[in-house]
Amino acid sequence: MKNIITTSKAPAPIGPYNQAVLSGNTLYTSGQIALDPETMTLVLDNIQAETKQVMENMKAVLAAADMTFENVVKTSIFISDMNNFGAINDVYGSYFNDATAPARETVEVACLPKNVNVEISMIAIR
Repeated sequence: MKNIITTSKAPAPIGPYNQAVLSGNTLYTSGQIALDPETMTLVLDNIQAETKQVMENMKAVLAAADMTFENVVKTSIFISDMNNFGAINDVYGSYFNDATAPARETVEVACLPKNVNVEISMIAIR
């Protein structure tokens, strides 16, 4: 059985998908980009602000499933320019405890939705 997880504290889906799906004790999130959930405008001031908005959106999705970043076991990070990796990693890392940080891959891609610079998805377990 799957339960659809939604929250108004993260951007509403802009296509045929949900913010997250909970199956048993496992939460699968859709990728988040730097959309401000209140205005649905992109936060693209700089790569740090963009990454922070992505992580805050993800925090809201996790909270809607009664989870936190401590529940995250796997993340996928898609970036448009590997030269931004260090700045993205600094912001991303501030949301996790190094000793319990999740597994992760980071992949440079040719293009992301709305031409953003970073998109992150997660898998979390209760």
